[in-house]
Amino acid sequence: MKYGMNLLLWSGEVTDELMPVCEQLKSAGYDGVELPMFNIDLDYAAIGKKLDDMGLARTAVTIRGEEDNPISPDASVRAKGIELTKKTLDCCAAAGVETLVGPYHSAIGVFSGAGPTEDEWKWGVESMRAVAEHAGNVGVKLGVEALNRFECYFLNCHADSARFVREVDHPACGMMYDTFHSNIEEKGIKDAVKVGGDKLFHIHISENDRSTPGDGHVRWEENFDAIAEMGYDGWMVIEAFGLALPEIAAATKIWRRMFKDEITLATEGLKFMKNEVEKRK
Repeated sequence: MKYGMNLLLWSGEVTDELMPVCEQLKSAGYDGVELPMFNIDLDYAAIGKKLDDMGLARTAVTIRGEEDNPISPDASVRAKGIELTKKTLDCCAAAGVETLVGPYHSAIGVFSGAGPTEDEWKWGVESMRAVAEHAGNVGVKLGVEALNRFECYFLNCHADSARFVREVDHPACGMMYDTFHSNIEEKGIKDAVKVGGDKLFHIHISENDRSTPGDGHVRWEENFDAIAEMGYDGWMVIEAFGLALPEIAAATKIWRRMFKDEITLATEGLKFMKNEVEKRK
């Protein structure tokens, strides 16, 4: 297993100010960090070099919005979404990122008032296939993320993600599993973990209140049992959110402080993940 920490707990952009945090995460025992990739104009090669020097590997996360929605009825909007995700993948390659995760299958926070149509599904598959071809060319894997019904309407459960990536049908395109969204949407935790099979490329460990993993009511025993039973040993990354950045707090609907401080959350969360994995060896 490889253990990572999503840097969105501190910032929506990787800056020099984050490097001391990354040093702390390395000292705490993390194998890597998950980079927010919303600004594609940063020098990601330089960022990758600094993290290489620390001995930290990388994954990354990005999103799409209304103006670049890959399932839009407007072909020019879909094309923009494909183009921007390809450019993000170029940034990933420059930074030495292994896997790009997130809900870049459709626009986050945009709703039609209904579930996905057949046309939207077709457009989504076509858009992602074009992205996957580019991902394969630059040597980065895709981890497509389902979100709960309050954040998107296209992919809401992990069975949706599994069907979607299998229809995309490209070796670079897989899915990720997220304990926060599963806690809201899934009827059976084990089925949700295992549905991806060989297409499960990534896991987010996230508490029901988005704070310290292990301190809430996510059904952790079932989650870690299923992860162990399927033999998953890839990236397991904590995704937590706080009040450090107002724009991130607004996007994630975090209005109150639910942990002591960010590095304590990261340290205790890492200990929790490692203990749960070790118990099942």
